[in-house]
Formats: sequence, C-alpha cells, structure tokens
Amino acid sequence: MAVISDFRNVPEEAQGAAVALGNFDGVHEGHVAVIDSAGEIARAKDVPLGVLIFEPPPRMYFQPEGTPFRIMTPETRRDALREHGVDIIYELPFNKEMSQMSPEAFVRDVLVEGLKLTHLSVGFDFRFGRGREGDVNTLATLAKTYGFSFSVQERITDGFTKISSTAIRTALQEGKPETAGHLLGRYWRATGTVEMGEQRGRTISFPTANMRLGDLIQPMHGVYAVWAQIEGEDKWRAGVANFGRTPTTGLRDPLLETHLFDFDEEIYGKQMTVALVDFLRREKKFDSFEALTLQIAADAADAKQSLKAMSGGSLSVSALPKPE
Repeated sequence: MAVISDFRNVPEEAQGAAVALGNFDGVHEGHVAVIDSAGEIARAKDVPLGVLIFEPPPRMYFQPEGTPFRIMTPETRRDALREHGVDIIYELPFNKEMSQMSPEAFVRDVLVEGLKLTHLSVGFDFRFGRGREGDVNTLATLAKTYGFSFSVQERITDGFTKISSTAIRTALQEGKPETAGHLLGRYWRATGTVEMGEQRGRTISFPTANMRLGDLIQPMHGVYAVWAQIEGEDKWRAGVANFGRTPTTGLRDPLLETHLFDFDEEIYGKQMTVALVDFLRREKKFDSFEALTLQIAADAADAKQSLKAMSGGSLSVSALPKPE
C-alpha cells in the first residue's frame, strides 16, 4: 500500500484512482461504507482504490491547543485501511494553503490536476473548502464540470444511532467501551510504548505496564477489563487497567496502567496495544493504600470474570472477540 503526502507530485502509478474522501478517524462502519462505494468503482474500472485524508486533521490545525480527540493514531489507521483493501492513502498535510482553498480550487488543484482521480466517494454530511463552504451538492456540480464520477454514501446507523466518530468519542468519554466497540465494529484500542512507572504495583503483586495516550482521546477515568497484545506476540493477554491520575498515591498526568494476568516479564520500551472491553468502576481516592490494594484485587477478579465469559474461559486469545 502506497502512502502519498504531496498532491503536486503524485507518481503516475498512483494517479487515476477511485477515491474515498473523509476524516476516517476510527475507520468505523460508516467510513467503511464510503470506502466500499469507491471500491466498487475501482474494481469496475480496474483502477486503484484510494483514500484521501488530511494529516494533521483540520481540527488540530485550527485548535492546536485543543484536547486530544483522535480515535486512532495515523499508523493504526493505515493498518485498518490496508485491511479494507485500500491501495493508496493520500495523506495530505492540512496547512494554511489547504485551509484557504475554495471548494472549486480544492477539486481542481488537488483532486483533478493532482490526483487525476476517476471517481470520488464521500459521506452524506461531508463538507470541505475554505470555511467549510462546500458540501455534497457542491461536489456533484464540480464532478460534472471536471468530468469524474461521484457518489454519496447515505447515513449508516446501528438501527438506533448514527454511526459516527463523534458518537464513538462520546461513548468512550462516558465510560461505555462496549458501545464504542459496537459502533466501531471492534474494541477501541490504544497503542503506545511501555514506560517506567512509580512501581508501587510491584509491592502488592500487581505490576503494571504503563502507557501514555498522546493525541488519542482520553476515555473516562476508571478501571477496565482489557485485552492486551505485546510487541512481537500474536496472542492477546487478559488484564485489568486503570486510566487516570491515581488520586490515592498522588495526582499526575493521566496514564493507562495495565496489569496482565499470569505475566511477569520486563517489557519497558516495547510497544503494547490495549483494547478496552468492559468498564468496571470510576477512578476514586481511597483512604489508605491498604484499601486500594483490596479494591485492585476485587477489580482483577471482576475483569477475569468478564473476559472469561467472552472467551470460553480462557485468559489468552489468538484473536479478539467481537463486541456484541
């Protein structure tokens, strides 16, 4: 899969694609429908399937000091798009030049002259161009003007809720990882480098692998049943994780601290992916370290029960179960 970062110098073999255009943060079922729409045209016309994404996202450009909101990292997004058969990712920088393009200039300069696209597919609520002036009606008109085919994917729901990145973010912030997983079609995951922590967990036989979430959205502070995969391993290990600021032992920046069951190896510096499965309780301040220790043991038992129920009694799996 090719990744292109400049619309002015697109290699000939990456031109002429059927392109899905959007944010694609999460690559949820709504996004997949837009990609599949472009994919049908790509197969019919025997051209590559491309996805056009802005990196950084416009929201980060306009609000550089804003709170983290990404559902997935660019690297994880690339992997997800590859799994859906995408041949080319046009990962174009969103900068001052891009932010000031009129809708027609964007279509003419980027899509037509740059990518030389064959077809364009977007979601029903897509907006683009300076001040978000353009919409699907604008695109339909410009597609006729510049001679490429165009399709709009209508709203996708789960029967009740519009499947959207906003709905997924809201579910995570409300402590509903199962809802986020249902909307995503897979459990929400965070990937990061395991770093040295305060090492208090070792003193009570609950060592943790600690990760910062960086630009990823911060889920509700609290305790979760999780599956985790360590760099270099194929299997997923069961665990219990706390995301928060540890008010009992001293406030600090939010950290994801994961205790893996039946595991006691040094993995500092390794990459680890943690999937949030079940929210067990909110983070709270305990009156003593002893009270915290008892609660951690109870949390671990609850997490084991939850994860065993979905895996047939096992605390390690070769593939993650699907959210219900």
